[in-house]
Amino acid sequence: MIRSLTILFLFLAYQAHSQILPERERAALIDQVLKERFETVLPNMMYRTGIDMWVLISREYNEDPVMRSMLPAEWLNARRRTILVFYWDQSTNKLEKLAISRYDVGDNITSVWDKEKQPNQWKALSEIIEKHDPKKIGINYSEDFAIADGIVKTDYEAFMKAIPQKYQERVVSAEKLAIGWIETRTPLEMRLYAELVEITQDIIKKAFSSAVINPGETTTDDVVWYLRQQVTDMGLETWFHPTVDIQRTEEELASHITSFSSGYGDKVIQPGDLLHCDFGITYLRLNTDCQEHAYVLKENEKMAPQFLQDAFAKGNQLQDILTSNFETGKTGNEILAAALEEARSAGLQPSIYTHPLGLYGHSAGTTIGMWDSQDGVPGTGDYQLYENTVYAIELNTTVTIAEWNKDIRIMLEEDGFWGKNGFNYVGGRQEKLLLVD
Repeated sequence: MIRSLTILFLFLAYQAHSQILPERERAALIDQVLKERFETVLPNMMYRTGIDMWVLISREYNEDPVMRSMLPAEWLNARRRTILVFYWDQSTNKLEKLAISRYDVGDNITSVWDKEKQPNQWKALSEIIEKHDPKKIGINYSEDFAIADGIVKTDYEAFMKAIPQKYQERVVSAEKLAIGWIETRTPLEMRLYAELVEITQDIIKKAFSSAVINPGETTTDDVVWYLRQQVTDMGLETWFHPTVDIQRTEEELASHITSFSSGYGDKVIQPGDLLHCDFGITYLRLNTDCQEHAYVLKENEKMAPQFLQDAFAKGNQLQDILTSNFETGKTGNEILAAALEEARSAGLQPSIYTHPLGLYGHSAGTTIGMWDSQDGVPGTGDYQLYENTVYAIELNTTVTIAEWNKDIRIMLEEDGFWGKNGFNYVGGRQEKLLLVD
């Protein structure tokens, strides 16, 4: 506990001075988070899903996405063939974390394979299974969730061939266990998440300011590459290439396909433009995902036109409608249907495409719509909402602007946490247009 608090104090101290942790301190913090997750998240998920043995198998450079999230900071990849075995003994409430590998996997997972005594790695795995005699053996395969579909055909066939017939019959999909591990956030992770979101929002504010944009000269691509360069200069990473687009009075509203591609083109930013960006960072193995708007002031303007401010407020209204329909145990499809019905009844023209966020950008958890699937998403949308999860509240509402004689689209995305006390935005949300002077 003392070590955990010391590492967290170092992190907060660096953030207070707008600095990113050096690699050594980052590694220590990542390993501390991982230790907490193995001690709290994993036992709870194995209990919740009823899987008493979880087997993960990967080879170097072809890692299972779940295994990748379990590797210590010093491991950038799996080594040779790495096999992890987690066994939950319900009679003693004890979790064993084992590696059928030549190495301990950091401080959390202990190697139990002595190659000199048992040269065959598959037989060593089979012996561990027979020793513990599990009732359910979870393997990462899934039709709907890519992150939970990590075992490759070669390893699956070798695994099934190596274990006795009676244990082959106990092999089940670890889909819900894998999702639970990936989607669940700890208190320490949420303290870090607030800082990540603040960093993300600060970068956007700088990008959408006169420090970066000179109307009549600066292009949308200039701002995109500023975002990328800023992230690199800070020692961070982006998990997707950012986009910046323009809505303006003389141009028709772009289609959804254009909005969700890189087809904006390299346009020169002009006074009177409504700007929009989609941007996220990766830091300490967590990911952010934000979309915000800015208005480029015309000469003698002090604020955005009231009609754009009113349109933006409708975006906040749709956010409120969506998150008010969050309820533990509801599926994403149920939440989507209820939110869309309520929004349309309120006179909005909504589109909702909210996704889980965390160890991956488009992470595991329930899907609440896709921009081209507003009637629900089979499979991923049928999964239930659980507590202690983070979602990118991603959506838009189309608004008719009489002053421009056209429709515009208010596209917002903010990172939010769902827990026992309900929903809250991790680092707040945009509630008024940013202004480029």
